[in-house]
Amino acid sequence: MNFSRTLFPLSMLLLSGCVVGPDYQKPDTALPAKFSESKATSSESVALNPWWESFRDKRLNGLVHQGMAENLTVQQALERITAAEANVIIAGAGALPNVGLSAAGNVSGQDGSYLRRNSITAANPDGSDHSQSKSMNAGLSASWLIDFFGQYRRQREVANASLDAAYDDVGVARLAYLSDLVSSYVSARYFQEALALNRKNLVSRRETLKLTNEIKEAGAASSLDVLQAEGLVNQTLANLPALETGFHQSANHIATLLGVPAATITSSLIKGASQPMPRYSTRTGIPADLIRNRPDIRAAERRLQAATAQIGVAEADLYPSIELGGSIGAARNFNARVGNLTSWSFGPTLSLPIFNGGALKAQVKIARSDAEQQYLTWKSTVLNAVEEVENAQTALIRDYQTVAAQRKVVDTFDQTLVLARESYRGGASTILDVLDAERNVAESRLALATAIRQLARDYVALNVAIGGGAEIGAATVVVSK
Repeated sequence: MNFSRTLFPLSMLLLSGCVVGPDYQKPDTALPAKFSESKATSSESVALNPWWESFRDKRLNGLVHQGMAENLTVQQALERITAAEANVIIAGAGALPNVGLSAAGNVSGQDGSYLRRNSITAANPDGSDHSQSKSMNAGLSASWLIDFFGQYRRQREVANASLDAAYDDVGVARLAYLSDLVSSYVSARYFQEALALNRKNLVSRRETLKLTNEIKEAGAASSLDVLQAEGLVNQTLANLPALETGFHQSANHIATLLGVPAATITSSLIKGASQPMPRYSTRTGIPADLIRNRPDIRAAERRLQAATAQIGVAEADLYPSIELGGSIGAARNFNARVGNLTSWSFGPTLSLPIFNGGALKAQVKIARSDAEQQYLTWKSTVLNAVEEVENAQTALIRDYQTVAAQRKVVDTFDQTLVLARESYRGGASTILDVLDAERNVAESRLALATAIRQLARDYVALNVAIGGGAEIGAATVVVSK
């Protein structure tokens, strides 16, 4: 008897330490040692790198920091953390005893008259019945499902991994906000630059039209020359509305990203500024750094961990479960001579799945399939991240080359226009030479502005691709597990 009393608690202790289901292992995938156009040097964490400050634009810096706390997408991601934290509490509560208290009071009676033999008494001479009964009862119940096979421990693992993913989702939302805001600001400044260039071209083409009229009056130009010069003036005027629309739409989108109504900040951007041009280069590190720096990769890994733990939750349903339960109740009837009654009960309940049509095993297969899908999602996220960095880096390197070459093109065509006008005044060339030179100048200047915009946008894409700035403005939270 003493042996059995010792063996039973020991067996319970051993069973309570059993956890079914696979233990999570960090995933791995083959990655190149370096990016194709950078050195094989690992970089530090870029999560707190304010890369947009490389543009040296105070207005842009102010907008970025203003939107960190106001962007609605980021706020939604932060709110999802609250729900994930509540799920952690729910998962932990499942392994704890459940205690409940109940109380009830009852008053009943009857009022009426009836006829029956001997129903008329001294107390009720008219045969009526007036009776009332009062009672009260209270009870305390408790139950505890013993976690023999680690079901609740796996559920806590699922909840904690999901909470980590929710924090990483905030980083994903923050990167999307940074990319959208800075790119929209770059576009707004581009449209302003394009407007300024077209207005400058308009002044130049009006000068050419004036010169053509003067030469016509002198008898050295034809009406066709005047019409051609006038056509370029009108063409330039036709370009302005679309550029103004582009600026206003970019400014409106910036306002939306800041969580304010459209056109709220347009007036503050009307005063033009130079196009944003990055002043510093970006260290991309190596592909393996992305697993540490990219919040979407970390979130995908946390969801893989949650899916892996869910297999253990499903497998635990295949095994027996024991629930310890008990209750204590007390009742009082105020009409009875002996009105107090106390009762209690205690005992285990064994649940053993015997036949369920294969549903429980199917749930395990579903959980394993979900985990495999999450692994494939993680691997796809990693490979897409490597591709994004490769594409942005390749484009950015060539953008610098394009901008440098385009500046030389602008200088060349500027000199060509000066020479064409002098030659036209002297009668050595036609108006077509001047118009062609003006057209080349206008197109080359706009091409330079477009190249600068593309360079800035690829700079944004590269920094977002490596996870730069994902944790700026994030509060440090320590979650107990």
